[in-house]
Amino acid sequence: MFVGIDLGTSGLRALLIDSDQRVVASGEATYNTAHPHSGWSEQDPADWRAACVTAFAELRASFPAEVAAIKGIGVSGHMHGATMLDAGGDVLRPCLMWNDTRSADQAARLDSTAKVRDLSGNIVFPGFTAPKVMWVAENEPDIFAKTAKVLLPKDYLNYWLTGVYASDMSDSAGTSWLDVGARDWSDELLAASGMRRDQMPELFEGTQAIGTVREELAAQLGLPSGVVVAAGAGDNAAAACGIGALSDGEGFVSLGTSGVLLTGRDGFAPKPASAVHTFCHAIPGRWYQMGVILAATDSLNWLAKNLQDSPANLAAALGDSIGRPGRMRFLPYLSGERTPHNDADLRGALIGIDIGAGHRELTQAVVEGVSFALRDNLEALKSTGAKLDHVIAIGGGSRSDYWVELIATLLNIPVSLPEAGEFGAALGAARLAICAATDAAPQSIMTQPGLARTIQPRTDLRDAYEAAYVAFQNSYPGIKALQS
Repeated sequence: MFVGIDLGTSGLRALLIDSDQRVVASGEATYNTAHPHSGWSEQDPADWRAACVTAFAELRASFPAEVAAIKGIGVSGHMHGATMLDAGGDVLRPCLMWNDTRSADQAARLDSTAKVRDLSGNIVFPGFTAPKVMWVAENEPDIFAKTAKVLLPKDYLNYWLTGVYASDMSDSAGTSWLDVGARDWSDELLAASGMRRDQMPELFEGTQAIGTVREELAAQLGLPSGVVVAAGAGDNAAAACGIGALSDGEGFVSLGTSGVLLTGRDGFAPKPASAVHTFCHAIPGRWYQMGVILAATDSLNWLAKNLQDSPANLAAALGDSIGRPGRMRFLPYLSGERTPHNDADLRGALIGIDIGAGHRELTQAVVEGVSFALRDNLEALKSTGAKLDHVIAIGGGSRSDYWVELIATLLNIPVSLPEAGEFGAALGAARLAICAATDAAPQSIMTQPGLARTIQPRTDLRDAYEAAYVAFQNSYPGIKALQS
């Protein structure tokens, strides 16, 4: 038996699978995020530990024999967080989360420092770890002075499990401290933000074992002695492992709270100016690239809240197949944007509102705006040399055939829907656990799921949507100028 733990933004999920990757059970627990000030987002790592105990208790209550047969654990987690520990391994302050934007000034300074983009392969976004720690140094100097280690969220959970300070390449690539091409901490990048190598965890590939579960904790969780813990992965790399996207041209589009267009890469091909994230993959010798938009289904959630309806009802009103583009245009920058604009201050817009427009027209505008932004991501990825001929759609938005057909048409590539079952970050983490505990080759474990069906681009509407996309692109400079 193997367990994949997904440490998410709102809760933790533990997925129990057997050696044939059949799902046995899952356990879940939730926790809260604090927002003490505008732009701040923090979590208490003690809540992650408690959630893990709860999830394992749920598994053990129904499947005690299976839990007692667990051989390996892998953890996936939300990236970019800063969990600061003292010399005794105690948490010094709440974790600054991936969506905490208080360090925008520090990020801009670090991003403009010579060689930072070249070594890290990425723009320094305010959400990354290094600028957050710089903010602590400048605003909470007593905390910074006591900081002996900085761990990413899933690495803190691994530390709690094993007592080992460790991280994997995929998660560490989002800190602005890793030389992403060399797959090692960069002393130059660390010094640029006032950090030292001894404050970093030891680096592993995601498929490697970092240690075993501490004996006293194993007894508490109902685990046998000697359970291997894998280095694990950041959430998107874990999702790529779960969907089997390891190499060039293998990718997925995720329609979750945020939107992601991701492809595996066989080599390191960064282009920071594109605002594409270029990160190490969770398996050795591979990288991945992704474009990220900050509000995908979140845009539909925003509309539903204001129309006092449900997102599902609004999406259902669109039907199952697209028609011509709508006349209204929505720019989905509700919380700023990453790819391709790298602008935390940018905000959205609704253009061309007509007195006859109702819920359906507003919903169509929002869904089209999110899809146009994902097309922006494809263009940014193509500028790095990446090529996608086909993607798998995952996330809550993929339940809408209308939305999937729209994305297929705008990206001009087939989009497939996986068969019912597990294929996300929790499965990817469990697959990493299998590799760590058995030395299995990643390619033999991280295969693509079965596909239920494939939705083709609408060639009869491609020109109409291409023109609508150009209009969407042309709207950005004007909206940006109005907000300056």
